[in-house]
Amino acid sequence: MGKIIFYEDRNFQGHSYECGGECSDLHAHFSRCNSIKVESGNWMVYERPSYMGYQYFLKEGEFSDYQRWMGFNDCVRSCRMIPQHQGSHRMRIFERSEFGGQMTELTDDCPNLYERFHYNDIYSCNVMEGSWLLYEHPDYRGRQYLLTPGEYRRYNEWGSMSARVGSIRRIAM
Repeated sequence: MGKIIFYEDRNFQGHSYECGGECSDLHAHFSRCNSIKVESGNWMVYERPSYMGYQYFLKEGEFSDYQRWMGFNDCVRSCRMIPQHQGSHRMRIFERSEFGGQMTELTDDCPNLYERFHYNDIYSCNVMEGSWLLYEHPDYRGRQYLLTPGEYRRYNEWGSMSARVGSIRRIAM
């Protein structure tokens, strides 16, 4: 079981809300979020309700202001705990929608997609094992997108507005 605590003000001050699982709309519990403590588990927090908008991956630790979790603002409206996965990770990425074009299989992290494979647009993917994070830029920077096991026929199915991916990281315990 995981535990995350949201605080309205920086440095863990002001009104707080403790959450132990998935919540699709946090607005009833706080109006803004300027700091977070993750006491256990790996979490994705989302800028908008229903797991929409900017996504931020948080693992156990303290984040004294939203810039510490790479947030663009103090708006957090939904969250979910990422299931722990023991074992291997495996994902296939494709250069076209609907699993078309060249396919590449990944089993480990990739800090720079272009340097490794000479392309940086992923139009579809199939996550077979483990959970993964796609980053907009190389070296695990920029917008983040959580992918759990399943098929993603187009990049908008993982919440992106673009096929551009700079780096990919496994979510390990």
